[in-house]
Amino acid sequence: MSVRVHSGAIVGVDAVPIEVEVDLLRRLPGVCVVGLAAGAVRESAERVRSAIVAAGLEFPRKRVVVNLAPAGLRKDGAALDLPIAVGVLAAEGLVPEAGLEELLFVGELSLAGRTRAVRGAVALAHLARVTGRTLVLPTEMAAQAAAARDVNVLAADDLGSVIAHLRGERPLPSGAAWEGKARDRLVDLAEVRGQALARRALEIAAAGGHHVLLMGPPGCGKSMLARRFPTILPPLHEHEALDVTRIHGAAGLLSSDAGLIRERPFRAPHHSVSVAGMVGDRTLRPGEVSLAHQGVLFLDEATEFSRPAIEVLRGPLEDGVVQLTRAEGTVTYPAEVMLVMAANPCPCGMRGSATPCRCTDTEVLRYRRKLSGPILDRIDLHVELRPVPADQILGGAPGESSADVRDRVVSARRAQAARGQHAVNGRLERAELDRLASPEPEAAKLLGDAVHRLGLSGRATTRLLKVARTIADLEGAADVAPHHVAEALGFRPLAPVD
Repeated sequence: MSVRVHSGAIVGVDAVPIEVEVDLLRRLPGVCVVGLAAGAVRESAERVRSAIVAAGLEFPRKRVVVNLAPAGLRKDGAALDLPIAVGVLAAEGLVPEAGLEELLFVGELSLAGRTRAVRGAVALAHLARVTGRTLVLPTEMAAQAAAARDVNVLAADDLGSVIAHLRGERPLPSGAAWEGKARDRLVDLAEVRGQALARRALEIAAAGGHHVLLMGPPGCGKSMLARRFPTILPPLHEHEALDVTRIHGAAGLLSSDAGLIRERPFRAPHHSVSVAGMVGDRTLRPGEVSLAHQGVLFLDEATEFSRPAIEVLRGPLEDGVVQLTRAEGTVTYPAEVMLVMAANPCPCGMRGSATPCRCTDTEVLRYRRKLSGPILDRIDLHVELRPVPADQILGGAPGESSADVRDRVVSARRAQAARGQHAVNGRLERAELDRLASPEPEAAKLLGDAVHRLGLSGRATTRLLKVARTIADLEGAADVAPHHVAEALGFRPLAPVD
């Protein structure tokens, strides 16, 4: 009679339930693993055999058949070692089968029987909570899994301790959540001298969750500003921290002793990144846009990125998710990011600076067209930077600190939450925007005139109104006034050439 043990596998950024069925047949000894198992899973037979012997027990001298259900889902990695070992022992009668239904086992086994961490602790903890089971996993993962809240986590150092727990001899210890702490910031917005317009744009972007394009010659502070952008963002809420930790854990980017991620992610991929690196690869691991969920995706030298790598961001910027279809299957990743792009104004980079520009207008137009109209249409705030004078860099007063700016950003977001918004202004649906950001009559007339004069698309008009609503929130105003719309209009796209 077969024995059933519950486990889980990471698909994309989520954990899906896996049933490990083990049967012992009176045939020539051997191990047969079925159920669309990849190489690492099939190799578990030897790890499980050695681990059971290391625990002081004898591996069954029978044909061991292991079925991994659902059979149509590909299983990869070593996370099923522990549940397979438990299933073999229960089928042989070496541990009681009673009580296995309430447990969910995950973990890799060494040849000596020690447990080893696998990726996706938070996602697996969520699966255990949803299914109403207690999660049994390696001690290295216990603190991270316990951070998911409302889930029972048991920490196992080795297979022997799991056997003793199942026999009722020595209970496994419960995992204690380790709260992640925000690191001390090594950078501050106060270090940026001048560039008042760009600083204002970043403040608006942080308050409303808007996308930004910084364009200017080399050395004017584009990268410096972007890398200090996270310092003015509000802290992550509990559910946001769980989402971010789940995504990074599923991608295998967390150390085994990491707690919840408390800082908003900042991802800055190199301009050679591929489409797969941007949105997700063939193994269904998340790409850069998902790793930046609830944080910042910074594309420095944006015009040097490949056209496909930029264009693939259209959907995520609009919908906040990535729909990925690969040979391994189809998954949906969360991707609510604030995009910050930095670019030079021309191929030589000197247009707009004191150094003469060597580029023709045709070359500049061709260069700027590397960023397509649909992508630029999704950018809320377009800022043109000029070089800061040397005397201001060397002897000027420090700019306003990140802490002071962040206080205003947090106040603006609180105002949005007080209105009953379920998302920041930058992600409001049209119907909700009409209700919450209806402009005053004079502001509506100014907006209409601008749409007619500039030939703005429907998307650009909507985004313009969202920015105006955020500016009003920073001011503490209840309604969108004409000067809010006027300031928002100042951040519309730059002209192709000077």
